[in-house]
Amino acid sequence: MTTHTSTPASTSTSTPVNTHSRLETLGSDEPRFDEILTPDALTFVTRLHDQFGHRRQERLHERMASRRSVENGRDFRFLTETAPIRRDPDWRVAGAGPGLHDRRVEITGPTDRKMTINALNSGAQVWLADLEDATSPTWQNIIGGQLSLFDAIRRQIDFTSDEGKPYRLTTGELPTIVMRPRGWHLVEKHLRFTDRAGQSQAASASLVDFGLYVFHNAKALIDGGRGPYFYLPKIENHLEARLWDDIFTYSENALGLEHGTIRATVLIETISAAFEMEEILYELREHCAGLNAGRWDYIFSFIKSYRGRGPQFVFPDRDRITMTVPFMRAYTELLVATCHRRGAFAIGGMSAFIPNRRDPAVTAAALAKVSDDKRREATDGFDGTWVAHPDLIDTARAEFDRVLGGRPNQLDRLRPEVEVTAEQLLDVRSLNKRVTDAGVRANVSVATRYLESWLRGVGAAALDNLMEDAATAEISRSQLWQWIAYGTVTVEGTRITRALVEAELDALLGSVDRMPGNRYDDAAAIVRLAALSDDFPTFLTIPAYAHYLVDVPILEAVAA
Repeated sequence: MTTHTSTPASTSTSTPVNTHSRLETLGSDEPRFDEILTPDALTFVTRLHDQFGHRRQERLHERMASRRSVENGRDFRFLTETAPIRRDPDWRVAGAGPGLHDRRVEITGPTDRKMTINALNSGAQVWLADLEDATSPTWQNIIGGQLSLFDAIRRQIDFTSDEGKPYRLTTGELPTIVMRPRGWHLVEKHLRFTDRAGQSQAASASLVDFGLYVFHNAKALIDGGRGPYFYLPKIENHLEARLWDDIFTYSENALGLEHGTIRATVLIETISAAFEMEEILYELREHCAGLNAGRWDYIFSFIKSYRGRGPQFVFPDRDRITMTVPFMRAYTELLVATCHRRGAFAIGGMSAFIPNRRDPAVTAAALAKVSDDKRREATDGFDGTWVAHPDLIDTARAEFDRVLGGRPNQLDRLRPEVEVTAEQLLDVRSLNKRVTDAGVRANVSVATRYLESWLRGVGAAALDNLMEDAATAEISRSQLWQWIAYGTVTVEGTRITRALVEAELDALLGSVDRMPGNRYDDAAAIVRLAALSDDFPTFLTIPAYAHYLVDVPILEAVAA
């Protein structure tokens, strides 16, 4: 265990650093981790906690109150108190920073060294460097990911696989890096923060991820003609966006950066945020580049929010919740129109289909589905889109090139014909509620196999020719919970019960190939907790992280 104490930050600051670091490192001391967990960096992260930790807690308490309100029958709505912001035609967001004017293809992925090099060599315009849903938050992954980013930004990253294959960066221009920190609800138990009153608790994962990255890399990014750019996940309302904006301003002042240097793209991946898109843009307007349609988390958020509101809100098999069903169509149309009215980029989501280099038929089917998805986005007015695999970049780019031509974006397409109501955003009653036996088995399989991968430290897993991450696992387990709660009957006539799902889980555990070091039993325990209990954990990753990714001595230290 290493404790860092009073060391002034070495970076140039406009605000004197006179705060002692009260962040205690509880995680293992791996090679080069001291290059990231420097006393100066930890002092900076300590200051972020001092300034904003209490507001984070307030926002999380408000989430709980809002959740209870919806569970008790109140629907989400467009806010009357912020109507003047929506009616004001004059304000605009800051928009693209250097290197963000053309975002037609963005590749997403975790930040281990191999994936970092592959993403930066991919030819995409942007790399979403993901410390959130595509990363299993082991201590090694989180700080190792910061090291990967540190080295990549300075073009000093390399990697050699166990088989001896070397990986190096190509020469020339690389994709612009946009880093995604973990959401407000998550903590980093390997760092213990002690406030000025002497109270200790696990550090905020958001502040740790953001703080370490911006402290070490902001000036190097600017010197390289880019900037410190971020994707903001899991935001639920405009007050959470305001909190981020204040953190950006504070950090710019502390690090001697020009105001507005930091730019953020917000993922609209919660149903509550869909009703506050314009307000979120307004709060972040001096730092905002755009919004992203985070489709998978959005579906999960909808199911989670309305799971107890009656059988009319029961969702069908996951593969039937496409981007063309009415409530998803309303969400994406509103996002594009809102963004372009305010000068913000609208970035499309990730299709889950991925190619299989060993199976040409699977690859052809995946490319066709991705092409259809990206054609819809480009035609609807999106300025760019996500892919999860380098082999999908050309397919996605072709669809956007067809619409954009030589233009870098289509911000000038304002979509004045789009008018979306609250009823349209909440319209799940029009869904074909078809639930099948195969859908039950698929959800059990995806949730369990993904979690098994996650527990081994792999946060993005290719399963059955689909790219699964924490969001798709959340959909799978929340659907199981909801189907059990209402005794949903499949089209084959099977009533979905706990006993049925337990039987499917046992069958899966008996059929999988258990390689040495597998975590299937632990994964099954998490599925039972998150899908079969009476209580519904708001995020399955919270108990999974606490019980399985943190060493017992660390848990005891945090609790002490």
